[in-house]
Amino acid sequence: MRIMGLDYGSVTVGVAISDPLLLTAQGIEVIHRKQENKLRRTLARIDELIKEYDVAKIVVGYPKHMNNSIGERAAKSEEFADILRKRTNLEVILWDERLTTAAANQVLSESSMNCKEKGLVIDKIAAVFILQGYLDKLYNIKNKSIDG
Repeated sequence: MRIMGLDYGSVTVGVAISDPLLLTAQGIEVIHRKQENKLRRTLARIDELIKEYDVAKIVVGYPKHMNNSIGERAAKSEEFADILRKRTNLEVILWDERLTTAAANQVLSESSMNCKEKGLVIDKIAAVFILQGYLDKLYNIKNKSIDG
């Protein structure tokens, strides 16, 4: 069993997958679409990845504002999560992704990639940060219950 992390954007979806032990997240790919509301191919690709990696749960980045309010992007993530729940019958969790894109940009700024190369992978890196944050929480909860 694995967990899938998704960074849902207006024309891309960054995808990350956990290892089978649910300890680490690895970036898999970025799914591109021509228009925001055209999700058929995006959802079909997500279905393929769910089967390929034996995914049991999906974590979708939830881009709340710094003051914890919900804006347009967060509302679109909620809609996307609802579509995924209905389509896959899997548990879909919205995970606070504040600052994940900034963290991904920081990591990429330290690399030797040019701007075009960074643009091709930023969403995948953001998906890794989203999923890794969720996995770290799971690990901490598990260890607290063992320790205490």
